Amino acid sequence: MELSRRTFTALAGTAALGLALAGSGGAATGAHGPRGVPTGPPPPPPSADGRRHRIGHDRYSLLVDGRRLVLWSGELHPFRLPSPSLWRDVLQKLRAAGCNAVGVPVPWNYHSPAPGTYDFTGVRDLDLFLTMAAEERLYVILRPGPHLGSADLDAGGLPGWLTATGGRSRIADPEYLRHVDEWLSAVDRIAVRHLFTAGGGTVLLYQFEDGFEVFADEPAGRAYLTRLYDKARADRIDVPLFHADGRLGRQAPDVLTGAAGGAADPWGGKGYARVRRTHDAARERRERLASLADGVTVHNVRVAFGGTSWGWLPAPGVYTSYDHGAAIDEGRRPTPKLAALQQLGHLLRTVPDLARLDPAKEVRAEDDRLKVRHLANPDTGAQVYVLHNDSAEPVGSMLPDTGIDVPVTVGAHDARLLTTGLELGRRKLAYTTAQPMLNMTVGRQDIALFTGRAGETAQVALDCETEPVTSRLDDEPGWSYDRGRLNVVVPLGVGGLSRVLVEGGDSETPMLLLFADDATALHLWPYETPSGPLLVHGPALLRSVTLRGSTAHLVGDHVGGMGLEVWVPRGITAVTWNGRPVRTRVSRAGSLVAEELMPDVPEVRLPALRGWRRQAENPEAEAGFDDSAWPAADLTSSHSTTPVPGGGPVLFADDYGFHHGDVWYRGRFEDTRDVASVSLSYSTGTQGLLMAWLDGRPLGTHRMPVPDADTARRGTWTATASFDVPEKLRERGPHVLSVLVRPMQHDGDERARGTHKAARGLVAVGFGGRSRDVEWRIQGAAAPDRVRGPLNNGGLYGEREGWHLPGFDDRKWWTADFPREVRRQGVTWCRTDFRLDVPAGVDASVGLTIDDDPERAYRAQIFLNGWNMGQYINDVGPQHTFVLPNGILRTRGTNTLALAVLSDGTTPSGPRDVRLTLLGAVRGGVPVEAVDSPGGRPGG
Repeated sequence: MELSRRTFTALAGTAALGLALAGSGGAATGAHGPRGVPTGPPPPPPSADGRRHRIGHDRYSLLVDGRRLVLWSGELHPFRLPSPSLWRDVLQKLRAAGCNAVGVPVPWNYHSPAPGTYDFTGVRDLDLFLTMAAEERLYVILRPGPHLGSADLDAGGLPGWLTATGGRSRIADPEYLRHVDEWLSAVDRIAVRHLFTAGGGTVLLYQFEDGFEVFADEPAGRAYLTRLYDKARADRIDVPLFHADGRLGRQAPDVLTGAAGGAADPWGGKGYARVRRTHDAARERRERLASLADGVTVHNVRVAFGGTSWGWLPAPGVYTSYDHGAAIDEGRRPTPKLAALQQLGHLLRTVPDLARLDPAKEVRAEDDRLKVRHLANPDTGAQVYVLHNDSAEPVGSMLPDTGIDVPVTVGAHDARLLTTGLELGRRKLAYTTAQPMLNMTVGRQDIALFTGRAGETAQVALDCETEPVTSRLDDEPGWSYDRGRLNVVVPLGVGGLSRVLVEGGDSETPMLLLFADDATALHLWPYETPSGPLLVHGPALLRSVTLRGSTAHLVGDHVGGMGLEVWVPRGITAVTWNGRPVRTRVSRAGSLVAEELMPDVPEVRLPALRGWRRQAENPEAEAGFDDSAWPAADLTSSHSTTPVPGGGPVLFADDYGFHHGDVWYRGRFEDTRDVASVSLSYSTGTQGLLMAWLDGRPLGTHRMPVPDADTARRGTWTATASFDVPEKLRERGPHVLSVLVRPMQHDGDERARGTHKAARGLVAVGFGGRSRDVEWRIQGAAAPDRVRGPLNNGGLYGEREGWHLPGFDDRKWWTADFPREVRRQGVTWCRTDFRLDVPAGVDASVGLTIDDDPERAYRAQIFLNGWNMGQYINDVGPQHTFVLPNGILRTRGTNTLALAVLSDGTTPSGPRDVRLTLLGAVRGGVPVEAVDSPGGRPGG
């Protein structure tokens, strides 16, 4: 969910919450910081350096140790990437793509299986994640909730057990706050060790709550936010605090905590390929540049990497994939839209003028389809123009009174940032029709990089009183000198990177002008080292650089046919790539150029999935099944917002401790001679369903409808399923009504109305004829898996018995061939093992693809090595490929795949085609440790 522009609430002197930013222990943060902080270089990349740091701000930007900082953050959800080794992979990609910060939500439900129990181990190791972020030199925006509704999580991130407690959530209710205090204490004990103020880590900002509904200008909202603020300060969190809905700040920079980097896609949606087309690079530029023009200097893009809503993690309206159409896709592969974030991120990092901008004189383009926002830096005089074209075709126009004396073209539905009067190293930019991407000094020369769309022509004009010696180092550029101005013209996207060398004239320091289209820019990687910055051209990714002696040791990813060009600090004469020496020569551009192309990526072969074995389950449907150990469903009152039907009992699953996954009910009653039908009222999240059996014989299945545009965001669905009782089952004597409900997930509490407490499971049961006294028992998931956590398993028989786990003995199961043609109401499990042998040094992203006739009505839970990687619904979609994260997936070893197929019996149950899919492969990657995937019994 995208949040509109918000401001800091954490400001000294605000009477509303008393949010003074004074830090503890001498690590003070300032409400306003030093007055009149001039434009200058940003602070160096952060680290856990053990030193005290000051965090302040004025109305322009954050101030870190007295230097202006524009925060350019990409959000990453560690809980949607259950392989800690891969956190580093994505963090490195964010940093390389221009981010200097990472936004990190911490879901309460993910870490707390029960009241007072908080798990920060394994895939939940927050301390490890924050340590990695510091090692990768990224600031952190920490978001511990308690509510994280905009992250599309079950119950908005509130724990399942909270649904069965008293008190109203998201207000200053004492019972709710008692639980909140425990949760925040658990998070803050970890966070306080990583605060940037004390040098223990890089946590720079702390956001409490999330969503639009807790308004700070209302008494109830104010009291609640005050309590959260006081709690954080009591826990020694001394970095700036803010809330997404706050407007209490004065003299503070604007904060955009939820800049949309894509969009969630609902069940039955069009898929994330379409989302990425509508939320493309052009849209990224429009939205990010609009924010910059509005004065926003704290940006957090939700999300830069979406990942996977594995298990029962997602909100009810979204399916397993949380690709989100993000710049880095679910398989951890950079997409073309990353170019927009990368170009702006490096621009903001290397051009300090953009950290202090004021609105300036209105500018109108000659073609009024082109809208212009004009800003200026009061210190340097640099002029910034943000151009928007909302029309459906490219627009070229002159910009009177800007000093740009040639037409500027902006693509359809696109935007561009232009500058005039900007200092580029030791020379001054008169104007440019291309967007600057970076400005840096490497070795003995200044380097400026300009970018644009392929097919455009970039023009750059430098003010030069004395004519310089200008050399085009590639075929494409052209240049001329006339009356104190050097004019360079370059077609973009022709021949890759274009280089122009400017020497002499007004400066003794050479300047290298580089020109790249979007695709080429995604192969340009600046990197800062203690000895100065360097710039790398060629690889798919630059992860790290270490300078030792006269050698630059580069680590990164590459694909076949890659060249390598490196601009290095003084004294560096040699290069290695991923540990291997690279023979280089010195180019006229002052770079070290590899004399040979990098080798191709070895072929990654994926095996066919064979040797399937199957076993039908749901013995709970049989009349003789022993349910004596199940809890009795005999409560008469509930904390749910769903009313308990008159006469009860309470049948809501949460009241009996079953918060995630499937739930079974067995009701015993006497005499069905005059029972013509059974009506079962139930409540679920989107795409929930119910199945019923009487004395072991199927009565039928009821499903919630596929949502449409008007109902896609509905979190709770209710219905009454009516089933006829066959004549042959209308008999005297004891009977058993068995009901399986797939509740899906809990609604979020977006409007602070307790909607996460809406019932899940059965609500009421009626009989056509006369009423019956029924004794109910209920069973859901067994005790939470100690490694995989409470969101992994549901209440299917096979899950309770460990059929999804590696090492389970399935040798007595039937052999299975696909496609499956059996029609059966209930659950059938299919299992197989497969071995991968991905070549060493290759990072391969692998998915599982399921295809079938869309008319077949079944769904399947996918378990890889015991981890629930998501739910496939064949006749709803749109997801067919499920990412299998390395670490859980043994890329050099044996894996166990299990499918729990739930079919309504009206069509063949499938699946037809199940196969592994290679989503991408590069040479490089990060070392991946196997994620613990125990077998044995559930909960063991």
